[in-house]
Amino acid sequence: MRVVFVHGACVRDGSWWWRRTAELLRERGVPSAAPELPSCGEAGQPAGADGPGLPEDVAAVRRVLRADDEPTVVVAHSYGGIVTAEAAAGIGSVRHLLLVSSYLPEVGQSLSDFGEDGPAPFLDVDADSGTFGVRPELLVDTFLQDCVPEDQEQAGHHLARQSVRVTAQPVGAAAWQQVPTTYLVCAQDGGTPPGRQRDFARRAGRIVELHAGHHPFLSRPAAVRDLLLSL
Repeated sequence: MRVVFVHGACVRDGSWWWRRTAELLRERGVPSAAPELPSCGEAGQPAGADGPGLPEDVAAVRRVLRADDEPTVVVAHSYGGIVTAEAAAGIGSVRHLLLVSSYLPEVGQSLSDFGEDGPAPFLDVDADSGTFGVRPELLVDTFLQDCVPEDQEQAGHHLARQSVRVTAQPVGAAAWQQVPTTYLVCAQDGGTPPGRQRDFARRAGRIVELHAGHHPFLSRPAAVRDLLLSL
């Protein structure tokens, strides 16, 4: 078994966000990988109106999934569920999807289909550059309130401006319709309200709730490890 972690919007360095759970998995002999998402400026080309979007993110994750035929669980966090819906489709090694405070889009749906009118208050959208990002001053209270101070302090260094075009680009496949899927509701999430998560989760085959904020793989790594090992 291996785990592939697909990070959410407006961040970079997925391996940093994932590291606490990855370390616990390694102790059990389970390797993991965290693909870079080009739309977050991780592939050398800057994000922006003419920068990488959802298709490039999908291609990047598919390359990692195809690089190994080991039975794989994909952990999709937040925006990562949009990427994973298409990236994991038709890949035989993918045996389970774990959606964490995320989305299960139908074919033709985009991230914007799951939002409310206008950008969330914790986002900064720059129409001129064609990018959006998390407002640093709201990062901890919204997303990291249950994390240790060390992670709260360091997280700001792993934020990224992302191509805003990803919010409107539709997915071309829905892997969750083909692969067993578990949804992890983060009951203390300040970014995606738990009630909305529960609505999104109705498309999943199994729903689990955890008393955690938006990043349970940082704040509750042992619980996430145990959930993964049970799949």
